[in-house]
Amino acid sequence: MIVLDTHTLIWLIAGDRRLGETARAAIEESAQTDRAAVSAITPWEIAMLAEKGRLRLGREVRSWIDEALALPGIFLAPIEPAVAIDSVRLPGGFHADPADRFIVSTARRFDAPVITADRAILSYAATGHVRAMDAAA
Repeated sequence: MIVLDTHTLIWLIAGDRRLGETARAAIEESAQTDRAAVSAITPWEIAMLAEKGRLRLGREVRSWIDEALALPGIFLAPIEPAVAIDSVRLPGGFHADPADRFIVSTARRFDAPVITADRAILSYAATGHVRAMDAAA
């Protein structure tokens, strides 16, 4: 199982070359067994970025999200109470971005690596509090 960071999902859907071959292969392998998770916070983050004009999807946000989540092998991981609570109690100090906190907490809940290019998450993973794979690799 893997958890896709928000930008990783966007890169995957867009066919963006920033998503590396190793990361793409890990996503495809997990998707074959329906084990590629997207945190329930990700649609919120995408909608917020689109609303602020920081992300252009080329179509209505709801349609984009629906199509992304309909891809074979990708599923929406709910924000369970344990995930919500863990997101505010992450050990070792983690930055305040709420979406990142929920994504990391989701990965910890499933004991799965986050596929991300976010340096803060990759640095946090280096401390051993979550597993991560560099999305650019």
